[in-house]
Amino acid sequence: MAETTLTHTSQMEPRPPGWRGIAADWASDQRAFKNVSWGKAMMWIFLLSDTFIFGCFLLSYMTARISTRVPWPNPSEVFALRIGGSEIPLILIAIMTFVLISSSGTMAMAVNFGYRRDRRKTAILMLFTAALGATFVGMQAFEWTKLITEGVRPWGNPWGAAQFGSCFFMITGFHGTHVTIGVIFLIIVARKVWRGDFDIGRPGFFTSRRGRYENVEIMGLYWHFVDLVWVFIFAFFYLW
Repeated sequence: MAETTLTHTSQMEPRPPGWRGIAADWASDQRAFKNVSWGKAMMWIFLLSDTFIFGCFLLSYMTARISTRVPWPNPSEVFALRIGGSEIPLILIAIMTFVLISSSGTMAMAVNFGYRRDRRKTAILMLFTAALGATFVGMQAFEWTKLITEGVRPWGNPWGAAQFGSCFFMITGFHGTHVTIGVIFLIIVARKVWRGDFDIGRPGFFTSRRGRYENVEIMGLYWHFVDLVWVFIFAFFYLW
């Protein structure tokens, strides 16, 4: 009883004023991450740092495009595919975007079923999300192969400004790497869900405490971030 009273009293201890109070919050972990696990907090910090990197890439791309005096290649022509004897602009990019955005929906459903402790549906939806991600990477590899065959290089291209190639390979390659890593981790976590590692608390990598499916949600945070970044890449690089 005394221990319970002591614990309750310590939790209700008043917050120091000013900067001392802010320092106490972060140092004692009493308020800053009171309802957030370290795994989820670290993922948010990672995503924040990654946002700065992608932001710098897109700002560099816009600076290069605005500052060059050589005409910038027209994305509708560069990324067009010949189907049935006619050139269809951005058709591959549109399909890639649809696939990746759809994977965000299946990932959200996987998180939902994870917190319902439905192992089978959670694992299947995560694997389906991974399959959509792998499809996206495969189409991106086809896109790279097509442009390289047509003469696009990091130092030049046959359609205009030389900076186009370096911007394209840097931005899409960095994003594609994120998708590929996400696919690998989705498969790993889905396997653990299928085996019931989160139900029995089996020790190992990416296994949380017994009964906790939080790692599924953490994977969801990463995957939604990757999808959101692609929306900005699609808008700035392909539609501008």
